[in-house]
Amino acid sequence: MATSTKLFAIVCLLAFLSCSVQGQLSTTFYARSCKNVEKIVRAVVAQAVKKEPRMGASIVRLFFHDCFVQGCDASILLDAAPGIATEKNAFGNINSARGFEVIDAIKQQVERACKATVSCADILALAARDSVSLLGGPTWAMPVGRRDSRTANLGEANQLPAPFFSLSQLNASFAAKGLNFQDLTVLSGAHTVGSAICSAFKNRVWGGDSNIDTSFALQSRQTCPTSGGDTQLNPLTIPNTNRFSNQFYKNLVARKGLLHSDQELFNGGFTDALVRKYSNDAKSFFNDFTVSMVKLGNIGVLTGRSGEVRLNCRKAN
Repeated sequence: MATSTKLFAIVCLLAFLSCSVQGQLSTTFYARSCKNVEKIVRAVVAQAVKKEPRMGASIVRLFFHDCFVQGCDASILLDAAPGIATEKNAFGNINSARGFEVIDAIKQQVERACKATVSCADILALAARDSVSLLGGPTWAMPVGRRDSRTANLGEANQLPAPFFSLSQLNASFAAKGLNFQDLTVLSGAHTVGSAICSAFKNRVWGGDSNIDTSFALQSRQTCPTSGGDTQLNPLTIPNTNRFSNQFYKNLVARKGLLHSDQELFNGGFTDALVRKYSNDAKSFFNDFTVSMVKLGNIGVLTGRSGEVRLNCRKAN
């Protein structure tokens, strides 16, 4: 009896350890099962970014919006279907979330190389990393091993941080995901590339905010009239070089943040010191950005037997 009990305990311990290891992300997760996955992802992203540099920023944003809604599980990629209210229709995604076709193209090539092996969640994480790198930013070892969700959460997607948020609202939103004010400040630096639609900053440039450079406000109004033009695009950072840099923070110090929520990071609050630091030290920004992107990529991940590996990123198996 004692021997049987001891054996049972050992079996249970091994099962627990197996699940624990299986339930963790790793930078070598596909070393044997799909050793060329990172080369495939980078090649497709490189082609897309070369064709349209803004696409790199769009993919990074897609990753952020995925991770902030029920975790980094590729739920944002799901199309509407019976039982699924797509997150693509959320306030922060409709008419602005893009890059889905790039993820589809990567998935098709990955499936040809390693069928039913690499999740869409991992593809999106790697594509975001490569987008930053290809635009001149840092690169890093991205842990993988995520699984894909079978569901989406439109309600939670409608709670994504908004361009009119105050610093306290932004901080609370990030804290709810296990991210601190440094993560908030450094991840916002992704706005050094990309564009925003007029409706996201119209109120700020037409007198809604006082903490804005006058000449910058006048310049921004040219592509964002008081009436209409809501989908007109403006670069998030000027000058618009389509290069990942610390220019975003230099703009904030000069009161030239395009979005109200961005300028909140430098408006007499507890993130001012970090903004000033990053505006003067691109290396620190790059180093801290890689750390926070890994933290972002760890939010609410499905691993082991949870979720699935979708064959088509737009629908559950």
